[in-house]
Amino acid sequence: MEKLQYISQGFTIEDQELNIRKALDNGIQWIQVRWKNAPENEFIKLCETSKKLCSKYQAVCIINDHVHIAKEIDANGVHIGLQDMPVEAARFILGEDKLIGGTANTFQDVLQRMTESCDYIGLGPLRFTQTKEKLSPVLGFKGYQDIIQELKKRSLDIPKLFAIGGVVLNDIKLLQQIGIYGVAVSGQITGQPSIINKFKTALQ
Repeated sequence: MEKLQYISQGFTIEDQELNIRKALDNGIQWIQVRWKNAPENEFIKLCETSKKLCSKYQAVCIINDHVHIAKEIDANGVHIGLQDMPVEAARFILGEDKLIGGTANTFQDVLQRMTESCDYIGLGPLRFTQTKEKLSPVLGFKGYQDIIQELKKRSLDIPKLFAIGGVVLNDIKLLQQIGIYGVAVSGQITGQPSIINKFKTALQ
């Protein structure tokens, strides 16, 4: 599984598509299409375009929240929040071969996601981020450390955890030392797509 996800950003369909294209041009291999409060017809259109672009670049295309749209356009999977559709229901709709990622903010959330057999867990936020309207309590590096130590204490396998929420390139080393598998990045890649290769190198 790829260790770097780009979470798409932009207030209009044009911005979103441009940012996704730039990320793919710069070597991203995993796009999560996320556009909150978008008009549904435009969001579907963006998802269709993104899936075609990802196929062309042989990249993974994940849809944020919208399980039925992911099914409709045959995306590679979905990422679902804690308030969204249950993982079991999403798995039933999408089938066994699709990726399902789930958000987590606490140790209990991580346990829930592991029980639900998520393929990966987006754990965060690492720090304050402007891309989320309703931000969960910020974890910081210590929050990640505590969660991973608790998993080890209970002799549980550490799942594929992705740090999310205000992640920048300089965080990678420390996150990996803590035991985080990968990162989901939005702002820094949107602002500077050429940084993708540095992220990929750091995550190797």
